[in-house]
Amino acid sequence: MAALKLSKVTAFVDEHIVDFHAARLASLKRLALTTVLKRKNPYLFKAKYVIAAPDLVRTVLDAHLSSQEETLFGSFLEELAIFVCDQTYGGKKAVAEGIDLVFQRDDITFLVVIKSGPNWGNSSQISKMKADFAKAVRIYKTNNRRAVVEYINGCCYGIDSQPDKDGYQKLCGQRFWSFLSGNPDLYLDIIEPLGHKAKERNDEFAQEYAKLQTRLTLEFARDFCETDGAINWNKLVQFNSGANR
Repeated sequence: MAALKLSKVTAFVDEHIVDFHAARLASLKRLALTTVLKRKNPYLFKAKYVIAAPDLVRTVLDAHLSSQEETLFGSFLEELAIFVCDQTYGGKKAVAEGIDLVFQRDDITFLVVIKSGPNWGNSSQISKMKADFAKAVRIYKTNNRRAVVEYINGCCYGIDSQPDKDGYQKLCGQRFWSFLSGNPDLYLDIIEPLGHKAKERNDEFAQEYAKLQTRLTLEFARDFCETDGAINWNKLVQFNSGANR
């Protein structure tokens, strides 16, 4: 195992976090009203007594962006985890289907599936992960049937107090980052560089968000509101759920 240099982790974060911010901003700029309205539940908004067009637009916009940001940032954390493991154990991005990272330690080959947080999948998705593990081990044992292979579901944040699962280990938060790096404090150390230049990035995002919210509200009022400003719920539900739209 090689000692992890925090300066290299900081440099990696500084270099690659800009990609997250750029993707987040680019996604915002190309977002269309029809996209968010098709993906959200209009019945829920009616049940919550959302009666003003600006409130409805802001709600669907925030929900859409929050989900998308989770996906974008999850990809960044996966890249960071692979980088850290490369620095310590020579870990590499796996080529086997469904596996994100592979590395060797103490004559054990570790196959790792990386997720953002612990509550990522239902029973079917977990079964799929276990099937991917089983398929991958056949590949990695092709040339060495005596190879010892262990499966890890690594989660970049959160806690699971029972890491030993059926056929694999689930390591979350501190346990996962320590497993990759040998540094029990790495999960704390990576917080600081994530905030570098965040303010100016978020200022730019806030300006674009304000413009988008105004534009989408005007479009919504034009297409889904009565002349007096009231939301035309029938028209909205037909757009979202009608068979002939």
